[in-house]
Amino acid sequence: QVQLVESGGGLVQPGGSLRLSCAASGSIFSLYAMAWYRQAPGKQRELVARITSAGSTNYADSVKGRFTISRDIAKGTVYLQMNSLKPEDTAVYYCNAQEITREHWGQGTQVTVSP
Repeated sequence: QVQLVESGGGLVQPGGSLRLSCAASGSIFSLYAMAWYRQAPGKQRELVARITSAGSTNYADSVKGRFTISRDIAKGTVYLQMNSLKPEDTAVYYCNAQEITREHWGQGTQVTVSP
């Protein structure tokens, strides 16, 4: 069983930066990928960034060049560094951890980008 806890969300002005953290606990050794998703009001949940156990990454086109996903394997933690934030980045951000047969979700953390 894996538990995920996100942190680091908050209110930031356009152009600002924020760093989200997702701490994984439990049986984390079988995880092959972790990812960040986000969901804005009235919108579908969308993949923002993903990192595999091999270290490969991919990003939504809307965040390429602005967001960076990284990991600390020893800590079982994944990060999302968000720079040059825009109002359209406003959403609840969810951490996702993937195993071969199941996936896990955190409770979400609110990111609001507003002047």
